[in-house]
Amino acid sequence: MCSLPVPQEPLRRVAVTGGTHGNEMSGVYLVRQWLRTPVDLQRPSFSAVPVLANPAATAVCRRYIGRDLNRTFTSTFLTSKATPDELYEVTRARELNHLLGPKNSSQAFDFILDLHNTTANMGTCFILNVTDTFAMHLCHYLQLQNSEPPSRVLVIEASEDTTFSVDSVAKHGMTVELGPQPQGVLRADLFSRMRSLVASVLDFIELFNQGAAFPAFEMEVYKFLGCMDFPRSEDGDLAGMVHPQLQDQDFEPVQPGAPIFQLFSGEDMLYEGDSTMYPLFINEAAYYEKNIAFMKSKKLTVSIPALPVLTPNPTPLT
Repeated sequence: MCSLPVPQEPLRRVAVTGGTHGNEMSGVYLVRQWLRTPVDLQRPSFSAVPVLANPAATAVCRRYIGRDLNRTFTSTFLTSKATPDELYEVTRARELNHLLGPKNSSQAFDFILDLHNTTANMGTCFILNVTDTFAMHLCHYLQLQNSEPPSRVLVIEASEDTTFSVDSVAKHGMTVELGPQPQGVLRADLFSRMRSLVASVLDFIELFNQGAAFPAFEMEVYKFLGCMDFPRSEDGDLAGMVHPQLQDQDFEPVQPGAPIFQLFSGEDMLYEGDSTMYPLFINEAAYYEKNIAFMKSKKLTVSIPALPVLTPNPTPLT
């Protein structure tokens, strides 16, 4: 798959979105803080724009109102004709596409950083398109700057036509996932960690704009492979739950024959794959409705080419 074009000019239009899911509180309250006091988002060559992505859902502390906003930025939704009875998130996706895009256009924002929490034991995780060399360099920088606790990189392989998340509206983008954190709850440690990570993201963009060199490197990533549903009865109801030995073991290797579910009858269900699998978002509360017990991934090492070195030409903030 071809890589996204690497920036050849400084990034001036940057957005930080929170509240894409209205009950993931770290991003919600950071964005609300920055909307009141945006000084933390300012750098010498650019100033990031804070965006509360789903205000209706955040107002009632729900993941969404009509449908998952972070699955709604496809060309089908963004180009469809508005109707009086369409779901709120479809309308909101078009509004955000107008504000931050249009998607896949030269007028789109240079970078979107989307902030999320998860109920799963994912720690610090960066999610991005494997074709985005700029975002891969950003992840590498964040890992070097924030080594404790360790952060991991989840890559998705998708073409521009099949991406569906809010960060896909920009030319480059990335999602930050911090957990575990219950829905509708604020944790001070994760709030502080997210604020620090956002500052590091903006620092990286500033360094790139000022002509810093970012050489080639190799990095360990987890590549998304698919999803695993819970065991179910004939009528589709749950027949079991995540096995105690798997619970909270996100990013840990699962070998064929290892227990992954425990049936309500007490029996174990074993992993039937033919190779090592790395589970992610284990028992994520928001994924029950999507029939997902966990995501499957494989661990691999990728080689990332150097970024171009820009000639510094900052635009002073006024």
